[in-house]
Amino acid sequence: MTDEFRCYNFGFRGNFYTNWIWISQHIPGKLILILSFWTLSGANSQAAQTYQSLALLSGLKEQVNSISKSEENDEIRLLKQLDTAPILIAAPENFNPGLRVPPPLPPKPSPPPVSTPSEPVKPFAVLEGIQTNFRNDTDNFGQRNLFIEPTFQWRSPNGNKIFFKTGFDFFEQRGVESVSNIPLQIGWQGKIGQITLQTAAGVDVFDRLPTAINFHTKVEIPIVPPKVSSTGKLLSGLTISANLDQSPYKFNALTLDNQITAWRFGPDLYWQINRDTSLFSSLRLGNYNDGNAEIQSFSRLERKLGQFSLVANLFNWSYDRNVETTNGYFSPPDFLVYNAEVAWEGEITSFLRCRLSATVGQQRLNGEFDNAYGYESRCTAKLSPQLEADLDYGFTNVRNQNTGGSAYSGNSFTGQLRVKF
Repeated sequence: MTDEFRCYNFGFRGNFYTNWIWISQHIPGKLILILSFWTLSGANSQAAQTYQSLALLSGLKEQVNSISKSEENDEIRLLKQLDTAPILIAAPENFNPGLRVPPPLPPKPSPPPVSTPSEPVKPFAVLEGIQTNFRNDTDNFGQRNLFIEPTFQWRSPNGNKIFFKTGFDFFEQRGVESVSNIPLQIGWQGKIGQITLQTAAGVDVFDRLPTAINFHTKVEIPIVPPKVSSTGKLLSGLTISANLDQSPYKFNALTLDNQITAWRFGPDLYWQINRDTSLFSSLRLGNYNDGNAEIQSFSRLERKLGQFSLVANLFNWSYDRNVETTNGYFSPPDFLVYNAEVAWEGEITSFLRCRLSATVGQQRLNGEFDNAYGYESRCTAKLSPQLEADLDYGFTNVRNQNTGGSAYSGNSFTGQLRVKF
């Protein structure tokens, strides 16, 4: 097969130039251009097609012999034949593998299937927010109590909450060495059915006093299930709770210096009567490590009228023994306060909401009545969707000391910073 191909190929090469010269002498220049075009157009044919090219050239030679008879008509006929039978010649890439057109690239392999990662392990608890409480109480008798207490709140996957509270407390009092305190407390809150349970325990570390234990627990039971509007406003509901606390009594520096601690327990009641009317009532019974006991009650009835509200407050406090001069804390055998409160609350700007209130009433101490009044302003600034801050200033002449015939006035500056994650 190879020898036969070489023979034909050699014969084709030997006669090619002779035939081409002969044709060029008898065929007009126009036909030569056409033949040259078709010769070049066959450059991509296969070597096996050489036989067809030789036969076609032989036919062309016979046709050229008759051109002299009718040159113009035969030229047209020859052009038609050339148009239907292209000249095919072996292409260079068939003899030199290096010149061959590379085959098409194979399709790209499909990427391996992405393995679905296993479900991440849920953390034990996620930090949900930080709430920092600030309070600075002063009076006209040289007493000052400062509280700065941040509380960190985590939420576990099952919805329970975990709290950790710490901070710095400072107590100053005329004639008494100041006391510093760092509270440490960890707490938990969860639900058992409809009952909400909250408990916490920790220690109070003092700069010059022994460390003391603190404990708190609260059980909240809904008596009438709460109803909430689409905007989140409480429409109705009745809830009672039971409370139990044990801690150092942080009344002032002298009380802490005497290492007074107290157990307090009692119920709370909150009743949302209707959309605009609510009642809160609290009762506490206390037992102190110095042998004293107390009964304390507080009730508040509130009615909202648009941005305004009317409030009636009633507070009663009594102790078995008055030990203020020896142990430092206010312990009246008979103390009663009742007053009326008028308040307004509304938005000052899109990010600032304020509440202004004033109270007027009577207070009774050891059987003697006196006027009771006060005012308070509180503003909430929404600094960002995750950050809010409360600022509160209040003034009152309601006593928290048995000052005899001297007038009493107390100032309170409080604040709260809430960060949500």
